[in-house]
Amino acid sequence: MSGGPADRKDELAEAGTGSQPGAEPGARAGGPGGPGKKAAPDIGFIGMLRWGWRQLTTMRSALILLLILALAAIPGSLLPQRIQDPARVTNYIDANGAWGQIADKLQLFDVYSSFWFSAVYILLMISLIGCVIPRTSQHLKAMRARPPKAPRRLTRMPGYESFPLASVGRADEEAAADGAGAREAGGDLGADELLDAAAAKLKSAGYRIDRHADHVAAERGYLRETGNLLFHVGILAVTVTMAIGSTLGYSGQRILVQGETFTNSLVSYDSFTPGRFFSPDRLPDFRLKLNDFESSFDSTSSGPQFGQPRTFAADVTETRDGVESRHELQVNEPIRMDGSRAYLTGNGYAPKVTVRNNAGDVVFAGPVVFLPADGNYASRGVIKVPDTGGAGSGVTTSGSTSDQLGFGGVLLPTAGVNDDGELISTFAELRNPVLALSVWKGDLGLGEGVPQSVYELDTDKMQQVRNSEGQPMTLRMSPGQTEDLPDGMGSITFDGIDKFVSLDVRYDPTQGLMLVFAVLLFAGLAGSMFVPRRRMWVRVKDGTVEVAALARGDDPRVEQAARALSVDLQDRED
Repeated sequence: MSGGPADRKDELAEAGTGSQPGAEPGARAGGPGGPGKKAAPDIGFIGMLRWGWRQLTTMRSALILLLILALAAIPGSLLPQRIQDPARVTNYIDANGAWGQIADKLQLFDVYSSFWFSAVYILLMISLIGCVIPRTSQHLKAMRARPPKAPRRLTRMPGYESFPLASVGRADEEAAADGAGAREAGGDLGADELLDAAAAKLKSAGYRIDRHADHVAAERGYLRETGNLLFHVGILAVTVTMAIGSTLGYSGQRILVQGETFTNSLVSYDSFTPGRFFSPDRLPDFRLKLNDFESSFDSTSSGPQFGQPRTFAADVTETRDGVESRHELQVNEPIRMDGSRAYLTGNGYAPKVTVRNNAGDVVFAGPVVFLPADGNYASRGVIKVPDTGGAGSGVTTSGSTSDQLGFGGVLLPTAGVNDDGELISTFAELRNPVLALSVWKGDLGLGEGVPQSVYELDTDKMQQVRNSEGQPMTLRMSPGQTEDLPDGMGSITFDGIDKFVSLDVRYDPTQGLMLVFAVLLFAGLAGSMFVPRRRMWVRVKDGTVEVAALARGDDPRVEQAARALSVDLQDRED
């Protein structure tokens, strides 16, 4: 990528650049295999730095870094990212044991903020800067330079045509009457007219022209290098804009259950990641209420397509400046609010339960978010009841850690049985929902000052409740069903199921610039790929007109261009 346009001397035109007569291969001092071969000099630390800089700013290095950056982004697409869904990351780590811990240490759940991803794109930016600046300077010089003169042997060009020069117009008639000497003069006049015609033709085709005594030199396709530079400037600008946007914007995640309202404030987010220069005090004032959520899955196809999601649509009400407006939030169709955008990133089920103590008092009631664990929405979650009012002991004093209850279980939207007799979910829609719960009692560990995940149950200081047969108690409940807990601990009721959505709210003030630079990037790429770089010459020598064309890069039409110009000049001559 370093360096400017190719040297103006055409290597295809000149053959006298080989070894001197009588010189033997390798005889040059220091040449490979020569008798005067010397050890490579020690270039020192500064020399190594210069060599490293040259390597970093080459096209090969930039392409390799771009490829590495693309490969490094793959884990960000395949694995859940903490910035988007922290709960899902936690669930993934727990489900995958040692591999999940290793992936977390390698920052595979924070790909775009990891040290290794940052190192790659910083090196890419340095490579692009070190390449674009000198290439731009050299390209500007090349655009002001004159097209190169015709080489001596045009016959070696990829595109070559020739035809005899005949007399043109009135000058030819006078030459025929005056004899051979006059004919020669007429021939000279015809050559000038032909070269002028060739220059006009090439100029109208977009070539830069340089007229010489016996030939015309022309060159076009400078936009190819311009497009190449624009492409690299676009990559650099997009990378820098992304970095600036991440420092000036923010992103936050919130799980919103049906009927709940989300206020755009710091305390309302489940997780919030501000940019380095963004203050939460500047959060725009708006509210979102989830009225309803509809999803559909393929139930008619067979094979791998069965059960695949087809539509997701959330009916939400936005309140801003006291004015309400309803929107349908869909995947990749965000709601825009004062520069912020709310994206629909996930969904699932939230079973509604009511827990009563032995006195019949309600100690817990409401929906609990269960996170989907597979494509059929078999969902896992926990229910924590930190205050039972003395359940199980007859004591009415609240706050005793020995009275705390925990339920861990699975929600199956369409319950079925596999070949091993295990309960599984066979479809993602709510056709035969079953809530299976295990029951624990003891200390939930909420008073130790250590933050806990709402999707995990810490059973270190708890014991599993057993049934009358001494086996671990497992509840299997359908909507509307109530189960009594043993030892007078009360009861639990499965009231029904609400739906929830995962929202990702983002603010990026550089999105407009990102669009401009992306368009610039693709325009430059198109120019570098489709604009041909070509040189052409028309020369009159010894009564013969030579037309030659040389491609500077890939140009399958170079021979056709020489042939077309030759035919056009012959037609003009006739």
